[in-house]
Amino acid sequence: MRLPTTSRVVALTFDAGANADAIPEILATLRSQKIPATFFLTGAWARAFPAQAREVGTLFPIGNHTNTHLDLPQLSSAQVASQVTDAQVSISSITGRDPRPLFRFPFGSRDARTRTVVNGLGYVSVLWTVDTLGWEGTGGGQTTSTVTARVLAHLQPGEIVLMHVGSNPKDHSTLDGDALRNLIDAIKTAGYGFVTIPQGLGLS
Repeated sequence: MRLPTTSRVVALTFDAGANADAIPEILATLRSQKIPATFFLTGAWARAFPAQAREVGTLFPIGNHTNTHLDLPQLSSAQVASQVTDAQVSISSITGRDPRPLFRFPFGSRDARTRTVVNGLGYVSVLWTVDTLGWEGTGGGQTTSTVTARVLAHLQPGEIVLMHVGSNPKDHSTLDGDALRNLIDAIKTAGYGFVTIPQGLGLS
């Protein structure tokens, strides 16, 4: 998926579901560089890291990433709806912002039935053009250089970049956060700017 535009713009998106280890570095970089981004929060993450969730929600557009990051096609329609609405309640109460209409399926896993449920709850699904694979960590063979290279290899108008705010659970690396400053510089050098998902979809 990419944004429907011919403009040379990229949307940086960050999923928040595991931990918040890279949040300070990510937010500091985005602030100092004045770069817009979009964050997708799980309800569980917002409850576990309320201060960070509030800070993100104050600064950037946020979306719903389900309550506990389950594979939705494996659930009943009622369970899917509960994953979405339970997250919505937590995210809204903690951040003071309604995550609608932005939704991201965990693992990008979806089918016609789950899309219908999510759409019926007032959401639009936002996938991605490229996954940096930073979440695989150094133990998975990734580096800050591979993170940047993957994004640049897929660079195109409307590119949506998937990154994560957490560290790898085994090696505790935060490659997406560590690579972010150089990644932003490389995208700028290539002649691209940045937009949020709402801007790119004409929702703001």
